[in-house]
Amino acid sequence: MADLDAMAGSSAHTDTFAADNLPPVSDWPELTFTRPEFHYADRVNCGAALLDDMVTQGHGDSVVIRSPDLVWTYADLLAKANRIAHVLTADMGLVPGNRVLLHAPNTPMLAACWFAVIKAGGIVVTTMPLLRAHELCPIIDKAEISHALCDHRLAAEMTAAREASQHLQHLAWFGSGGDLETRMATQPDTFNNCDTSATDTALIAFTSGTTGGPKGTMHFHRDVLAICDGFPRSTLKPRPEDLFCGSPPLGFTFGLGGLLLFPMRFGASTLLLEKASPDVLLDAIAEYGVSVVFTAPTAYRAILEKLDSHDISSLRRCVSAGEPLPEPVFSAWHEATGIQIIDGIGATEMLHIFISAADDNIRPGSTGRPLPGYTACVVDDAGQPLPPGTTGRLAVKGPTGCRYLADPRQATYVQNAWNITGDAYRMDEDGYFWFIARTDDIILSAGYNISGPEVEAALLSHPAVAECAVIGIPDAERGHIVKAFIVLRQGEAAGDEQTLALQTFVKQRIAPYKYPRAINYVETLPKTATGKVQRFRLRETKGAD
Repeated sequence: MADLDAMAGSSAHTDTFAADNLPPVSDWPELTFTRPEFHYADRVNCGAALLDDMVTQGHGDSVVIRSPDLVWTYADLLAKANRIAHVLTADMGLVPGNRVLLHAPNTPMLAACWFAVIKAGGIVVTTMPLLRAHELCPIIDKAEISHALCDHRLAAEMTAAREASQHLQHLAWFGSGGDLETRMATQPDTFNNCDTSATDTALIAFTSGTTGGPKGTMHFHRDVLAICDGFPRSTLKPRPEDLFCGSPPLGFTFGLGGLLLFPMRFGASTLLLEKASPDVLLDAIAEYGVSVVFTAPTAYRAILEKLDSHDISSLRRCVSAGEPLPEPVFSAWHEATGIQIIDGIGATEMLHIFISAADDNIRPGSTGRPLPGYTACVVDDAGQPLPPGTTGRLAVKGPTGCRYLADPRQATYVQNAWNITGDAYRMDEDGYFWFIARTDDIILSAGYNISGPEVEAALLSHPAVAECAVIGIPDAERGHIVKAFIVLRQGEAAGDEQTLALQTFVKQRIAPYKYPRAINYVETLPKTATGKVQRFRLRETKGAD
């Protein structure tokens, strides 16, 4: 059952807000530590383990962070983080357990601030740079955030958020026009790290649902180390000479792990780009010799169109998450590059990827199998395991799991000690998991259950389709029908003839009842900062029904 020993040990947090607002241990998922790599000391600071220890082990002179403007070694990053930690504690009054908001694009200073907060015993709340004041305020209020470090270019929104908050009292700016670098210059480059417990909260990762406001998931110091010793160690297999790069913001746990924590755990380096559009990412791979890339399926598809004009021979590992990876994209990328994209499913509630496969273990179209240390199954609405080949709800448990900050939705995500991710899956006889849809993306039409992503995969196989997204819309006769929003490739014309051709094509590839009975042609699809298609916005679009 739940890990009743997880709360053992003396917390270093003077500010007990996090501990006071954890869900009852009885409402946690069962946490399993079946493998030795997930056994950590009772006292551990994940920032020190990932940065200080790497310098001690001889990586001080190795490059850790690159950007278009600078290069930092592990020793450089440690010195920066230590100086910021002093500013936080000596100048800004931070005590262990205070929550610190970080608001910036992917920059070296954001990384230094992240480590500074952790080393000082604070709790990091990293936010997407595109968030506006009205989106920041609920996060600040929910987590009762007292401190913030912000890129000065985002000052307008952060200032507005501060003025609207009763909690945010201490604010420092970095970058051009900021004051943090000046304050750092007077501080020493060594710091006595906070002696945190492995079960002290290190970060609160916020995830937004379509209703009910933002949810904050609380993750411990040991959880941060567990994701570093999970997917990358078992599946990605980084090398010290690797250079990581990608599109997800560090405010998204996919990006935090893939673009900062994972390379550092293995003595590798990362290239941080502020706006990693497919074009920018492709240029960066060629210019800097990137060997490991993290991005979304839509970016891989966009990059495919321009591979002929770029040398990407440095690439050896490509990771996709955040959206299901359509088999046509996997196959086209493999044919063009010789590289098999490593697909994976993760969740903010689980902190990072928990099902994946690489190399000869990949089955195109499948997400993969549970990582070592994780267990997954498909369950029915009553929480009972279903046999192979049956579609149901994905349930998972392992060394990480959901602990919402003071949120009744804990009881929805955690059921019978399992994390219920909100995804519909089926498992085959060999233990591979096959994505069907988000549970809210199953379209019930005339008695048939239709997977929107399955229809999307069929459409993406057509040479005229650049991108697409499928939703269900109300229909008086059938209850709902399948509607596709399609971005055509350059030179392709929209119209009735194109619609008929696409509908016929889909009927030939999958069961005919699944074809899109309505098609809208659009110039772009609405997406998050991480490249994930926002289907809920399509449902809200005037004329979607």
